[in-house]
Amino acid sequence: MSSPSPGAQAGAAGGPGRPRIYTRTGDDGTTGLLGPGRAYKDDPRVEAYGAVDELNAHLGWARCLCRQDSRLAAAECVLAAVQERLFVVGAELARAGGRSGMRQQGDGPPAGRLPRIGEADVAWLEQEIDRVEQKLPPLTHFVLPGGCPAAAALHVARAVARRAERRVVSLARQAGDVRGEVVAFLNRLSDLLFVLARQANWLSGCPEHPWHPPAPASGAPAGAGAGETPAGR
Repeated sequence: MSSPSPGAQAGAAGGPGRPRIYTRTGDDGTTGLLGPGRAYKDDPRVEAYGAVDELNAHLGWARCLCRQDSRLAAAECVLAAVQERLFVVGAELARAGGRSGMRQQGDGPPAGRLPRIGEADVAWLEQEIDRVEQKLPPLTHFVLPGGCPAAAALHVARAVARRAERRVVSLARQAGDVRGEVVAFLNRLSDLLFVLARQANWLSGCPEHPWHPPAPASGAPAGAGAGETPAGR
């Protein structure tokens, strides 16, 4: 879910005809879920959809950087579609029946009939991965995260996606109510972000930096310098 929490978004009026962003209902350390019930803010469920929200924010930053380079217009469109789907993921995680630290009285909005991530969404990510990867040079070595600004932001988002996946897996193990399609979607998403980062560097003419294991004695890089590409050796 995007911040603020569902309960805060449905807050009472803060002025004539205007909702207020704060509700004070979270001052006791709990937050509203979609549907009845509240959870403590360190509950695994809140950690899970909070990590998805953080991922979505990083994708927004990556989109801003992609928008500054016309060569990355297609990647920006893909990221926009991913952001829409991450809202669906967050909503599903926030409305499921969490258990630990749960209080049943709640002021969150009703869950209603919300969309869900499905196998078609996972397949779409796989198609995008294949489409991007087939146009890139083969990956023959580990690469260090970085490069052009858009690629660096996409690498950060990739790492956050992995953390979001871990949080969702932890929730699935504890609560048992997380569908496999949600985990699979986050897993494929981190792969997509990796190839999009490579694509951003490739299209912008920014060389990838291969990883060189440090020398055991001095700690200096073995072989070429960290900023050297295999073609430049």
